Amino acid sequence: MAKNMGYRKLGRPTDQRIAMLRNLVTSFFKSEDGRILTTEARAKEVRSIAEKMITLAKRGDLHARRQVLSYITEEEVVAKLFSDIAKKYENRNGGYTRIMKLGPRRGDAAEMVILELV
Repeated sequence: MAKNMGYRKLGRPTDQRIAMLRNLVTSFFKSEDGRILTTEARAKEVRSIAEKMITLAKRGDLHARRQVLSYITEEEVVAKLFSDIAKKYENRNGGYTRIMKLGPRRGDAAEMVILELV
């Protein structure tokens, strides 16, 4: 599943980029309030992956659970995704996330955003 995800290089080698995106997606679903603070480019990549994960979780079958587990490594996060988050969006066809711009970061002027579940 990780092979075809993501089109931005984000200034990292492939293995580091995949690991970073997996960690960001896991942190996104793990957070209590359903939001993370990150840069705009990373948020756009995480949004794409997170929406695919929610769509898989809405299917709810064993194959979908195994596909999600191949990307998100923490089983309690996958359980939360399938039980809570998927139920919340069962009548919604896509558009599960929102990106809110915050402005430039002080150190390097990277555009910062909040990625949150709608």
